[in-house]
Amino acid sequence: MSVIGFRRLCLIVAAFALQTTLLRAALPGSDEAPARPSLAGQLLVAAPSMGDPSFKRTVILIVQHGPGGAFGIVINKPIGEQPLASVFKALGQKEGNVTGSVRIFSGGPVQPELGFVVHSADYRRPETTTLTDRLSVTSSVAILRDIGDKRGPAKILVAFGCAGWGPDQLEHEIKEHAWGTAEADPTLVFDEDRDNVWEDARKRSTEHL
Repeated sequence: MSVIGFRRLCLIVAAFALQTTLLRAALPGSDEAPARPSLAGQLLVAAPSMGDPSFKRTVILIVQHGPGGAFGIVINKPIGEQPLASVFKALGQKEGNVTGSVRIFSGGPVQPELGFVVHSADYRRPETTTLTDRLSVTSSVAILRDIGDKRGPAKILVAFGCAGWGPDQLEHEIKEHAWGTAEADPTLVFDEDRDNVWEDARKRSTEHL
């Protein structure tokens, strides 16, 4: 896996500052009842016959799903490691004693300049979106600062870009057996070897792909 270039990092990491508003705007309000059962907080597993090369053998954590469509974050397509110090430098922040690195993922082909952090539920900010009792998503520069200061969540997955579907599009693709669904087990999301995530998720899929 190649390391992300510093110039590209400057562009994509800066998008965190814009993402909180976009993410919250995409999610339904608490007083909005979905027209059908939502898949938010579940995994979408590509069928072996998936013809779209962008989604071949992908596993996607669904963040939002409702009458207006859906979007999610691919969790098994790592791009490479980036030192946290370089992330802070790209953000124009003081590095301090920041050590370690962040593994960065391609979250999908839609708006690859936009960033998300999928994380364990032990961390929360006002802009955090809770997906399950064990998984959340936060999209802001603040979470990167907290990670650098060792005050961030225990488990993280940093991704740029997402996958999106229009109204009824995902439902149609599921009916066509392009996707199966599975429980979003944090072990699959954070800990499993990325080369094994698709196969393991496929075995757990309700569609028996």
